[in-house]
Parts: sequence; structure tokens; C-alpha cells
Amino acid sequence: MNAGGGKDSDVTIIGAGPSGAITAQVLATAGMSVVCLEQGEYPDYASIRFDEPGFELRKDMGFGFNPNRRRMPSDYPINATESDINPLMWNGVGGGTVIYAGAWNRFQPSNFKVRTLDGVGADWPLSYDDLAPYYDRVELQMAVSGVGGDPAYPHFDPPLPPLPLGAIERRLFKAHERLGWHIWPGTNAIATVKHAGLNPCVRRGACSAPACFDGAKASVDRTHWPLNIKLGVRLVQRARVIRVETSAKGLATGVTYVDRDTGGTHSQKSRIVVICANGIGTPRLLLNSATSRSPAGLANSSGLVGKNLMMHPFTTVTGLFDEVMDSWQGTAAQRAYSLEFAETGADRGFHRGAKLMLMPTGSPLGAIGAHPWGAETEWGEAFHKTVYKRFGRSAIWDIIAEDLPFEHNRVTLDPELKDDDGIPAPKVTYRYDAGMYRLQKFMQEKAMISMREAGAYETMAAPPLKETGWHILGTARMGEDPETSVVDGYGRAHDVPNLFVIDGSVMPTSGAVNPTATVAALALRNAEAIVRNRHGQAF
Repeated sequence: MNAGGGKDSDVTIIGAGPSGAITAQVLATAGMSVVCLEQGEYPDYASIRFDEPGFELRKDMGFGFNPNRRRMPSDYPINATESDINPLMWNGVGGGTVIYAGAWNRFQPSNFKVRTLDGVGADWPLSYDDLAPYYDRVELQMAVSGVGGDPAYPHFDPPLPPLPLGAIERRLFKAHERLGWHIWPGTNAIATVKHAGLNPCVRRGACSAPACFDGAKASVDRTHWPLNIKLGVRLVQRARVIRVETSAKGLATGVTYVDRDTGGTHSQKSRIVVICANGIGTPRLLLNSATSRSPAGLANSSGLVGKNLMMHPFTTVTGLFDEVMDSWQGTAAQRAYSLEFAETGADRGFHRGAKLMLMPTGSPLGAIGAHPWGAETEWGEAFHKTVYKRFGRSAIWDIIAEDLPFEHNRVTLDPELKDDDGIPAPKVTYRYDAGMYRLQKFMQEKAMISMREAGAYETMAAPPLKETGWHILGTARMGEDPETSVVDGYGRAHDVPNLFVIDGSVMPTSGAVNPTATVAALALRNAEAIVRNRHGQAF
């Protein structure tokens, strides 16, 4: 092993996505020396031009969702043969914020006490009120635009003005007013004015791409890493961490990683280790860090590392309209959302609920793909008629179902599959339960009512969609009891007091909304706790 990882640091952070970027900024601002190891690199936005004819066909080459198909050098293989959902992620500086749509929703207060309210899932060791101040602050950092006063929440005001309403939104707002159902303008991490190094969104329609080529979407490679570098954070790209190292006393001493440029193995020693590697990468690393002291995996005395995986099953309902609307323009983030059915309802046959997220069908290829139509359109006589009927004349209700934690949904180490560096790869086992099928059917029925009320002459419900695992949560659960959780309410491992997990894997429940707002607010809160407690930290 080479000690060429550089000088020892106060903190080593694994992962340069939203959690790693926010954590690094907090710690470096407090004067701590920080090294961040990232297996990928900065996104190359110049590699694909949105104004070229082949843009839609080429964009998935570097910015596609599925690492098993993308196969970039930064990606590792994932065995998903026993999963109803394919895990989707982007490995590089910016992490998931490079490819997310930017839809931004806070958790509702009930999401923090699901066990108390409904007898399922788990309660969080904190409340909405505990997290609200951090939501406020991180939303300013992430250029969140929207309209304040949503009655589904305690009052808060997004810091930036909203994106303008289009024809689709106006139709659905009127429909929901007649139905008496909740609906609210979309809240998105997309700048509408110059802010935090971002440009205002020009709504050009290229937003059907995962990455924002205009620099309006708040991805942390733009919003946080420029300042992090100025603060002295040392960002090491193309560094894949093999394991967290520990002392005879069971404390973290740093990490061992592979330099993907040279293939050499290096050591980075530090007083604190923070894992920000997402709901698959984090349990993979903890399980690969097993020792004689922790044979089932690091920080795994509870046996829960990798278990309780939640991935927000998606399904859709699409409406077709006679009139041409602006569904090919503007942002591909949520135009509006409804939380009318996000809470548990009596006699529905399932617990919890889902968010309806209004999305445009977007660009020409958006009119023929498997999402949201259920199957790709085939070439033939009907091809042009199909595109004409759908392009600019359709809208989607994406249905984000609250996913309950079950121990049989899990991440383990595959006994045979390895990445290019010989590190055991993760295997994902995930199956819908009967309640999820009932929830999705119920929500599709409500979404079709909504679309028809808005004037759709035809509605189509897609089957459960496999290529939708953007939200990977729950595999290193937080809680107060070390027997039923992996980390405490601040992300500190119960078993290893100088090891922290700060990413979506700590979330005990998934809510019915996109999780990035909560992941980011937790990162800010928990990083500040590390700063407050650093002088009493065990080493």
C-alpha cells in the first residue's frame, strides 16, 4: 500500500454529491481540514451540445441514469436481477444532483412519525420542527424557486420566485379547484434569477436531458464545490474507496482507496470519517469494511446495514389533449404537485400514500419512449400519427409512492460480481408488497380522474416502471436504539463513534416526495453537529 493519499486530515469524506458537498463546506468553514474522495470526476457539460441534431440520442452516453448501461469508468456494476426496480445514480462530482430533475419538496410533519400515526415503518429521532431551520438555509444554497404558503405544510417561503405557469398547469389547477383537491405550483431547485453561481432558467426544452447545460439547475458541482475548493477542501477525483480502516479499539482511522488513474492503492488517514455514498454505495462500503471485530460489516452490530431499502416505486398516468400546449418547453422538473393523497386514508387497503407530480412529456423522443407510455413506440405506419398525437399535446402525472421499509428489501455483497478494481459489487434485492400494488392502482385512478377533469380525451396508466430507482434510501437507518438502527439522529455510527453516515441511507422512512431536500437539510444539520462536538469527539 502507498501512503500517497496526502497529508492526514481532520476529516475524510467519501462522496462529492449533495451530502458530501454540504458537509465539506460546513466543516471547512469551521476551520477543519477536509479531504473528499470521489470515484468519479466533474461532469463534462461541453461533451454534449443541446443545439445539435443528435442531442437527444447522445445525452445518455455520459449522463444516462443507469450505471449498468452507462458503464463509465466511475461506475461500478450492480446486480439488480432480483429487484423490481433498477437503481439509478450518477457517480461523479455533484452526484445525483447532476441528473435529478430538480423537483424539491420538504417532508411533511407526519413523515417523521409514521410508526406513531400508522403503526408501520419507523419514527425518526427528530421532527419536522427540528429540521425546518435547515430546510430554510439549504434552500437558499440550492436556489429553490416556488410559491410560499402551501397549505400541506407549515408555512415557509421558497427563496426564489417561481417558474411561470404554462398551459398544462393552468388546466390542472382549474380541474383540481373543481374537484376540491390540493394542488400547488412546482417547487424546484432551479434558478429563476441569477443566484449562487447559477443562471436563470431559459426554459428552452433541453431539460429533457438529465444534466442542465444552461447552468440553471442547482447541482452541487456548481453551487458548492467552487467555494469548497476556495475554503481549502482537497477534492481527490477518480478515487474509489475500498474500505474504512479501524484501530484495535474499533475507531475509524481513515480509508484505503484506489487511484483509478494509476491503479495504485493509497491510505488517507483522518480523525473522522464521513460516508456520503448513497443508499447503495454506503452499505456496500460498510459491508466491505468487515473486520475480525466486526465480521458482519462495520457499524453493523444491529444487523441492519443494507436492510430496509426504499426506492420510491414510480408509475404514471398520461393525458392526451386536443389542444397544443407547451409540454415541449420549459423545465422537466415538476410543473405542479398534489399531496391530496399523501397521507393514510381510511379503508384504502394500504398505509401512507403518494405525490402526484405534474410533468411534461417534453421533447420528440419523450413522445415515443417507454416512459411514460408503458412501451417504446415501434416504427411503422402509425409512428408519425403517434408522435403527432402526443408531442405537445400531453402531460404526465408521475406518481411517487411512499415506500415502507422492509428488511427483506436490501443491499448485500454479491458473492461473484466485482468492479474493475476487484472490489465486491452490491446486489440489490427489492420486491413490491401487496400494499404497494393497491396504492399504485388507487393513485392511478385518482390521476385519471384529474386528467379527465382537465379535458384529456384519453388517459393511459403505465404498469409499474422498473427504470425509476432514483431515490435510494434507508439502508443505514438512524434511530436512538443501537439494536434497531445503525446511526443516531446526527448520523453518528452507534458502533464507531468517529464514523458518520450522511446521506439518504440514514432515512427511516421515505415519505411520498422527492428526498433531496431532506437529504440536504440533514447534511447541513448533522455536519454542524460534528463541528459543535468535535472537541469531545472520541479518537
